[in-house]
Amino acid sequence: MNNDFFSGLIASISERGRTLLRRAPWSGNEPHSPDDMAALCEGLLSGRGEASATALAREVLEAYRGLDDAGRTAFFETLSRKFGPDRDKVEKAIEVWRAGVGGAGGDLHFASEPLRQELFRRLNRAPGATHELVTMREHLLDLRKDRKDLGTVDRDLEHLLSSWFNRGFLVLRKIDWSTPAMVLEKVIRYEAVHRIHDWDDLRRRIDPIDRRCYAFFHPALNDEPLIFVEVALTETIPGAIAPLLAEDRQPVPIERARTAVFYSISNCQRGLAGISFGNFLIKQVVEELRRDLPKLDTFVTLSPVPGFMSWIKRGTDVPISDEDRAVLAELDRPNWFEDEEISSKLRAVLEPLAAHYFLKAKNPRGKPVDSVARFHLGNGARLERINWLGDTSDKGLGESAGIMVNYLYHLDDIEKNHEAYANDDEVVASGAVKKLLKSEGRRLLDLRLS
Repeated sequence: MNNDFFSGLIASISERGRTLLRRAPWSGNEPHSPDDMAALCEGLLSGRGEASATALAREVLEAYRGLDDAGRTAFFETLSRKFGPDRDKVEKAIEVWRAGVGGAGGDLHFASEPLRQELFRRLNRAPGATHELVTMREHLLDLRKDRKDLGTVDRDLEHLLSSWFNRGFLVLRKIDWSTPAMVLEKVIRYEAVHRIHDWDDLRRRIDPIDRRCYAFFHPALNDEPLIFVEVALTETIPGAIAPLLAEDRQPVPIERARTAVFYSISNCQRGLAGISFGNFLIKQVVEELRRDLPKLDTFVTLSPVPGFMSWIKRGTDVPISDEDRAVLAELDRPNWFEDEEISSKLRAVLEPLAAHYFLKAKNPRGKPVDSVARFHLGNGARLERINWLGDTSDKGLGESAGIMVNYLYHLDDIEKNHEAYANDDEVVASGAVKKLLKSEGRRLLDLRLS
């Protein structure tokens, strides 16, 4: 028996439950107001039979789909106000715990759980509900930008999604030209790093002998990839993306490939933000590649630097002189990277700044300001190389003045690097990157002395 059988069974139960609900007082009107939604949710929590509960969960989700932005805001406000912990239960559990009764700690834990967590669990009984709840969190994340008071609701939903999307439930699949078209269409749509222009472009990325693509799937979202990675097999570590994606490139003979390059990692479900699959994905893909191609000995990324230029423009804690800012004005010149003299001047300023950006610039929590760096360093990679003009697309020039970086996953050092980053906020970097940082210091000293 497969997922389709169980999905059909749940749908059948839901339909039978709807018949029962037609006799219920809350099923006569379409619920749109916060009070109507609250009544539906309270009914779902009241402990009904399986069929009616499944049908009622479906009613709540259908009602939610009909809400506009204001209605969603009101719904989440209701969840925040009315579906928190039961104060009476919590106070009684605290009294028992203070009395030193055995097992009271566990009772206190369960008593303090917000009602909305159980509500989300019961909503998940409806057919297709997991995907609906992921979408619900996507809406919640959008609202949270201006509504910090909804953070408790988001935290509860994220907590449950983290459990439901545990690594043990995820399935790794290889994506190739034989993969169903509906999945391939989603790979095209979700690609977030280097846009896939059309079907021919997609085929060039997944079909040649020196290309691989892998994705994580979850049984509840059968044909919806959660995250996928595109891999190029090369002879050496590349420093630019264009040759890897060129239409007329010659595939690398597989017997000569020694390097696996992770050049694009795309998260597909924004509602699962904060639930990290990427570290598991990279490690499992490395194992898959080593098993199929034992001659591979180098595993690296070719990564964008999405926040570099915005960091420079903000000017906060950026070690840059007025003379260097004058040089940076050349970035406004069309196709500046094609002028060798201008490019050389900009490189002398931007490469040391990039080293400072990765090694010294920190966010309020003491971590690197760059989100891609936090991801790979947290997974145990080493910042291996800063690549000048690695990406001369409009997006690459706008975000990072064309700079890309390689993060090296040296299998013997991953755990050590991870511990250094997690415990001491250390950015593990190669000597070449550290040398660029030293050249920045010498340059600024020379400018002050001149």
